[in-house]
Amino acid sequence: MNPVRSKKSQISAGSLEANRTSNGMKSIREVVDLKDKRVFVRVDWNVPNELHSGQAVVTDDFRINKSLPTLEYLKGAGAKVTIATHLESVGSSVDFLNEYAPEGIEFLGNLRDNPGEKANSPEFAKELASGFDIYVNEAFSVSHREHASIVGVPLFLPSFAGIQFMEEVNHLSKAFDPPHPFLFILGGAKFETKLPLVEKFLNIADHIFIAGANAKPASKTLLRDNPKIIFSHGDIEALDADHETLESLKSQIENSNFILWNGPLGKYEDGLKEGTLALTKILAESGKPTIVGGGDTLAAIRELNLFDKFAFVSTGGGAMLDFLATGTLPGIEALRQ
Repeated sequence: MNPVRSKKSQISAGSLEANRTSNGMKSIREVVDLKDKRVFVRVDWNVPNELHSGQAVVTDDFRINKSLPTLEYLKGAGAKVTIATHLESVGSSVDFLNEYAPEGIEFLGNLRDNPGEKANSPEFAKELASGFDIYVNEAFSVSHREHASIVGVPLFLPSFAGIQFMEEVNHLSKAFDPPHPFLFILGGAKFETKLPLVEKFLNIADHIFIAGANAKPASKTLLRDNPKIIFSHGDIEALDADHETLESLKSQIENSNFILWNGPLGKYEDGLKEGTLALTKILAESGKPTIVGGGDTLAAIRELNLFDKFAFVSTGGGAMLDFLATGTLPGIEALRQ
C-alpha cells in the first residue's frame, strides 16, 4: 500500500477545496475535482439476509439503495471508488453483496474480520486510509460507533459526508425545532438507554407516546404523571397495541403537524406486529409530515410498501436515537475535524 500522507497536506490541494456546511460537515458534492481521485467510501451494507441453497441472499436492500446515489455521483465525477462495510459475524464474506455495487467499484472484505475495527485501532485506520485521497462516510446508521472506519480513517484523509448522510442530518435536525403540535412515538425496548432522549423531548414535543417494551419501565418513573406522556390503553404490559390504543393514536396524529416515530408498538420480533402495521397505515394515510426510523419500523413500512408516504425514512435505528438525544454522533464529529 502507498504511504499515508498527512491530512493537512491533502486538504491544501486545490482540487479538494470545499466550504463547510452549516452543520460543520463537508458534503462530497462540494469537492471541486474528483477525477481520478481514489475514494474510500464507508457504507453500511450489514443488511438482513437469508441462506438459500447455501448462498446468502439480501432480504432488505433499503440501506444499500440509499447509498447508491453517492456511489453513482463519485463514478460520474471520474473518481476511483472502493467501498467497505462490516458484517456482524466475523469471517462472513461480502461476496453476496457484490452484485449491488455499481460496475467498476472495488469492494473490501468484512471490516469486522480485523479486531482493529471495533477497537478503533489507529494502526488499522491508517492501513484502511493508505492509498486513498478522500474518505466519504455514507454509513449514518453505524456512525454512533467509535470504530476505526468511522472515526479513525478521517484522521488521515480529507473527509466528507455522503449524499444520504447529509440528508439524514438535515431531516432529523428538523425535530429540534419542529412545527407544532409535535407528536413523538417511541416504541421498541431498552428504555434505560432512551430515558435521556425522552427527557430532552419533553421540552420539545407536545406529546410523547411510549409503547412496546418501553412502556412498563417508563410507567415506573416520574414520566407516569407527566401530562405530555401517553401510554397504551388497558394493559400497559400488553405485547401489542390494541384497537383502543390505535384509535387514541389516530386522534393524536390527526391533531399533529409533525410526527417522529421510532420503534414498534409490540414485540415485533415474535410476530406480534399487527399494531405496528396498523400504525404504519394510519400515518401513511394521515398526510402529516412524518419522519421514521428503526429496523422493525422499516420492516413494517417495507411489508406494506409505503416508503413514499413518509416525509423521510432514516437508515438509522440506534444512530437515529443517539443523534436525536445529543445532536451529533462520533461519525459526525470525525467529519468536522
